[in-house]
Amino acid sequence: MTTTRDSNGPQLDAMSLEAIEAELKQFENDERRRLGLPVDPTKHWFDEVPRTFTRDQREHTTILVSGLTMAHDLFIQAALRGIGYKVKALDVPDNDALQYGREYGNRGQCNPTYFTVGNLVKYLDGLRERGVAKDDIVKNHVFITAGACGPCRFGTYVTEYRKALRDSGFDGFRVLLFQQTGGLKQATGDGVGLEMNPTFFWAVVRAILIGDALNALGYRIRPYEVQPGATDRALETSKKIISDAFERGTALPVALWKARRELAKVSVDRTKVKPRVGIIGEFWAMTTEGDGNYGLQRFLEAEGAEPDIQLVTAWLLYMIWQGGYDTDQRATLRGVDKTKAEGGSKFSLAGVDVRKRKASLWAGERVLRGLFQTIATGLGLYDYHLPDMNEIAEVSHAFYDNNLRGGEGHMEIGKLIQNVAYAKVDMTLSVKPFGCMPSSSVSDGVQSFITELYPQGIFLPIETNGDGAVNVYSRVQMQLFKAKQVAQREVDAALAEVGMTMDEVRAYLRKHPQMMSPFHRSPHRAGCTAADLVYEVGARRNRLTYWKEQLIARATGKAGKHHADAHERLIAIARNAAAKTRKKGSIVSVAPEVDAAAADDAARPAVRRRQRRGQ
Repeated sequence: MTTTRDSNGPQLDAMSLEAIEAELKQFENDERRRLGLPVDPTKHWFDEVPRTFTRDQREHTTILVSGLTMAHDLFIQAALRGIGYKVKALDVPDNDALQYGREYGNRGQCNPTYFTVGNLVKYLDGLRERGVAKDDIVKNHVFITAGACGPCRFGTYVTEYRKALRDSGFDGFRVLLFQQTGGLKQATGDGVGLEMNPTFFWAVVRAILIGDALNALGYRIRPYEVQPGATDRALETSKKIISDAFERGTALPVALWKARRELAKVSVDRTKVKPRVGIIGEFWAMTTEGDGNYGLQRFLEAEGAEPDIQLVTAWLLYMIWQGGYDTDQRATLRGVDKTKAEGGSKFSLAGVDVRKRKASLWAGERVLRGLFQTIATGLGLYDYHLPDMNEIAEVSHAFYDNNLRGGEGHMEIGKLIQNVAYAKVDMTLSVKPFGCMPSSSVSDGVQSFITELYPQGIFLPIETNGDGAVNVYSRVQMQLFKAKQVAQREVDAALAEVGMTMDEVRAYLRKHPQMMSPFHRSPHRAGCTAADLVYEVGARRNRLTYWKEQLIARATGKAGKHHADAHERLIAIARNAAAKTRKKGSIVSVAPEVDAAAADDAARPAVRRRQRRGQ
């Protein structure tokens, strides 16, 4: 600010920004008086959301949770009960919940809004029908949900809950909003009802990680089970063992070991040729296990495929990556990065030690990855690699800027590129809810660039809206037919390369029963599990050569170097393709690694060999 001094005291420079703002403000006030409009600031209407939950209310208040898979919700319920809370996990949202959501919700909302909001109203309405008074329901229950910001309607969920609860006769019901970037929003003061302390987070994080590991293991085993239903029975027993350990406060490692023993009883036959189908898309739609996505995971299994699901842990890693990325971006801003109280961003770095924050995020990621791998190993989930968020960001940035947020952001792009380029799966299924703005722009728009870049990839985007299941199933079946053909070609190529027949492979497995364990995982070579197994059997026939190659690879870090080279090549391909697209103003027709003449719809890109899963 520039000032001058005269006999009347300091005056603003006529050309200063403050002087211009003051003059504009004075003009606005004069015009308001002339037009008869109020000059004083108007207090805008605000819909107050009840969120008072104190420690004194904890004893008689039941916390309602929902929104993830059945295993996650069960373990979170048990974990919070184990640290002293009364918790109830709601059932998986079904079509009845959808009807409640449509009846009491606003029009034009996305599908997850109707399902999740309707699921809560359905539960409370059930209590009322059983004779529980409305005041008792409101007094003795509180619901925890997640929230966010950006183009996704996820940021307005709490408003939708408020409207639906009021219109259905539960005005005053408390909804606590757990923000992705701001923690839990509840009334503050002495004795908060839900204490966000290390004990709470330790319980919830372990529940999420164990739920992830158990789900991933189940989807690995169930498609190849010899006796139908054996995997589900083992999983139900395992869930009970683990949830009892959470609730009673007993040793979780012992519970994981007992669950592993139950799962080990399942007999599998991985010589069955099944295409592996990667499920990506909007977080809730690809995670839920009920009518919200037409039960796609089970449908794929029934149609002879192996679902490759996304884990909640990957979303936690994405949140950590966002924190680090935003910190790097804001640290280079010129001028003062104002605090939120001063009208700046809530991500402000004013007064923040950037190096300390970066170190904390780095340590948090390492702890999360280490804890997951410990749990996964304890359950028998071997050779599962969590995604590298930096790699996903790098390969997708040319098509979807990493600064664009909402939904899965750039992750959906990066996952599809890696799925096809590294032959991680035979088919990619993108599940998005009807009305989802960020996911629709990705699946319907940007992904078309990727499918043109890799025409050999099988990609199918579908919308879920609670209706039209037959149409969705039909579309999936048509693409699955192609994926099954790809999987069979992969197995045939593997058998030809190792010089064996499938009967010879089975004979080898009978002599080496450890490879028939439900926990066994063959090194990655193709999109199909059976093809991976054939390659491994072929390599193991000569034990001396096999173990010699394994020792040399570990000593030289060959696999890591190969993956790093493949990743750099993948980035170059993406950048070149995006540059051609921007220059020509059209979609790239084809962009293989070296030469357009070398493109072959039946061939995989050369970077696919021996890539780690999840990388």
